[in-house]
Amino acid sequence: MYGKEFYENKFNKTIGRLETVKNDYFRLRYHISQKIGWLNDPNGLCQFDGEYHIYFQYDPFDASGKNIIWGHITTADFINYTYEQPFIFADSNLDKDGAYSGSAVIKDNKINFFYTGNVKYNGAYDYIYKGREHNTIKIVSDNGYNFDEKELLLSNKDYPNNMSCHVRDPKIYEENGLYYMFLGARSNDNNGLVLVYKSSDLSTFTYHMQITTSYDFGYMWECPDYFDINGKKYLLVCPQGLKSEEFNYQNVYQSGYFPIEIDLESKKYNLGTFAELDYGFDFYAPQTFEDKKGRRILIGWMGMPDASYSNPTIENYWQHCLTIPREIKARDNKILQSPIEELKALRKDNVDIIKYHSYEENIFEFISYNLEKEFEIYLRKDVKLIYNNDILHLYIDESGYGRNDRKVIIESMNNLRIFSDSSSIEIFVNDGEYVLSSRIYAKEKYFSSSIKGNLYKLKSINWN
Repeated sequence: MYGKEFYENKFNKTIGRLETVKNDYFRLRYHISQKIGWLNDPNGLCQFDGEYHIYFQYDPFDASGKNIIWGHITTADFINYTYEQPFIFADSNLDKDGAYSGSAVIKDNKINFFYTGNVKYNGAYDYIYKGREHNTIKIVSDNGYNFDEKELLLSNKDYPNNMSCHVRDPKIYEENGLYYMFLGARSNDNNGLVLVYKSSDLSTFTYHMQITTSYDFGYMWECPDYFDINGKKYLLVCPQGLKSEEFNYQNVYQSGYFPIEIDLESKKYNLGTFAELDYGFDFYAPQTFEDKKGRRILIGWMGMPDASYSNPTIENYWQHCLTIPREIKARDNKILQSPIEELKALRKDNVDIIKYHSYEENIFEFISYNLEKEFEIYLRKDVKLIYNNDILHLYIDESGYGRNDRKVIIESMNNLRIFSDSSSIEIFVNDGEYVLSSRIYAKEKYFSSSIKGNLYKLKSINWN
C-alpha cells in the first residue's frame, strides 16, 4: 500500500532531485508534465468552479513507473498551471497495487470519480487470467482536491464469466437520465471489447451490454471513451494486439475511434471503420471532456507502453508528458483535432519563413497553407518531414532513441500546423484530420523548410 504519509516522508527525502529535473535540457516548455518521476494516462479530466482539473497516472519516485497513484494539476486558462498534491493514493485493500485510470462526471455540484483499483496476489500467477483484481471504485469530491471514502462498485465477480482479470478504465456517459459506464476489457479467449454498465444514481451499476467487433481486432481494448459530436456518436478505444501494417497500426499499441450508430436502451449498435487518432510514435490513452464553453477537449499521453524505443530523461529522474490540449470536432464522420485556442497566447515573435533557409529554433509553432505536391521540412537536423507520392513520412535518426520512420497516406495536403517543444513534435495536417505526435531528443536547434509559412516563437507556460 502507498498512502499519503508514505508519500510525504519519501518525497521530502528526494526533493533534491527536483532541481535536476528542472534543469534538464529536454524539459518541456509548454507541455503539461509531472514535477518528477513517471507520468502516463490522463485521468479524471473536468472543469469545476472555473478550474480545469488534470489528473494523471503518476509515480514520483521511479521514472520507470512502478507504484501508480493519481497526480494532479490545475489551470484556469491552459497557460498558468499549479502542481497540486497527489489526489488518489493506493492506500486500501481495493487498490493496494495501483490506483489505475479513470474519469470524472459532475453531478449536484460534486465531482464523481471512477477508477480501477489494481490488486495483485502473491504467487505464481500470469495476472491476466488469474491472480489479479480490477476493482471499479467510486469517490466523491466537493472540490477536486480531497474526498472522504472509496466505494467499491464492481469487482471481478460482477463482470461477465467469460472475462479475464483485465477489466478497467471506467468512463461515464449520461443519456436520458441514465448513466452508462464504459469499461475496457479482455475476454478469456483474448478478444478486446467494451463492457457497458447502467445506473440511475451513479452508485448501483448493473451489467447492460458489450460492444465488440465481429472480426479479430486485438486482445484488449483499453481506455474507452464515448461521446457525441453534432449528433454523431464515437467510441474511442486503445486496442492492443493489432498486426502492424505498412501504413496502419505502426505502433506496438494503437489509439483510435469507431464511428458508432447505437441505441443504448435497445442495445443495438453498428460499428463503423476504425480510424487512428495519431500516427506518431508517442500517443496513447487519450481522454476527452466537455468544458463550460461546450468544447470537447482531448488530452493524450505522449508516450507508448512496451515500446522498443526509449527516453533519455529517465537518467534525470523523469519520463513522459501529456499532449497539448486539443479541441476535437467532426467532419464526414472523421474526428478532427486542433490545438485549443488558448495556446495562441504563447506566441511571441513571428518569422516569415524563407524557403530552404535554416533557422536556429526548436520551440515554435509553424503554420503553412502554401503546400505543394512535394515538400521537405527539417524539424531538427536529423528529423525530417517529407511529403511525396501522396505519402507523408516522418524520419527520425539518432535523436529518436529508437524511433525511426512513420508514414501515412494523405492524398491531398491542404494545410499544415506543427508544434515543436524542447523534446517533442506534434504535427497537424488538414485541420487535424491526421496527426503525428512524437518525442525527440536533439540538443541542436534547427528548422528548415522547402515551403513558405509562418513560424511563431513560443513562450513557456507558467508553473506554480
